[in-house]
Amino acid sequence: MTTRPVDELKHISAATLDHYRQSAEGFRKGTADHDVSQNIDAFLRHIQGPPPYRVLDFGCGPGRDLLTFTRLGHVAVGLDGTDAFVAMARDQANCEVWQQDFLALDLPDAGFDGVFANASLFHVPSLALPGVLAQLHATLKPGGVLFSSNPRGQNQEGWNSGRYGVYHDIESWRTLLTAAGFTELEHYYRPAGLPRAQQPWLASVWRKAD
Repeated sequence: MTTRPVDELKHISAATLDHYRQSAEGFRKGTADHDVSQNIDAFLRHIQGPPPYRVLDFGCGPGRDLLTFTRLGHVAVGLDGTDAFVAMARDQANCEVWQQDFLALDLPDAGFDGVFANASLFHVPSLALPGVLAQLHATLKPGGVLFSSNPRGQNQEGWNSGRYGVYHDIESWRTLLTAAGFTELEHYYRPAGLPRAQQPWLASVWRKAD
């Protein structure tokens, strides 16, 4: 990788994190009541073995879903790059939360039964995504499960209201995850019960291949 892409990726990450830092309280209030039970159920349903599960909430934000996993009896660890979110999540969920930039991860090998990436991986630029997926693959235990939910699109990439995003369709997302060593378990579109044109979110569940 040349210097220019490295500097560009650092800028993308820093600017996106700064956007969330400046809007942290508004984001917390605006997403506190979002119902993602369909996603949590799909994620947990595919994890094998007896609970409680050790779960990494990748891009945990203010901690809404961390609290849900904890209340369900699982051992949840949060990860977010925004310092304000990390403080909020620690306060709300009262569990371990790591502050890590998605582009500079330091994850334990085979440390988790599942990785829950709800509305987070789409912020990873396409140039960096294979490396991030490889690290998530490595941090899962054998047979572990990765859940992702991203705003979908036609594989366009760029800035949107101060945040960087990549808007994958199912075909490109499937190609990326398969190349990273995952096997698809299911995918669906959200919100449920609406025509496809009114379902902007693509959710998918994957198992770490042997």
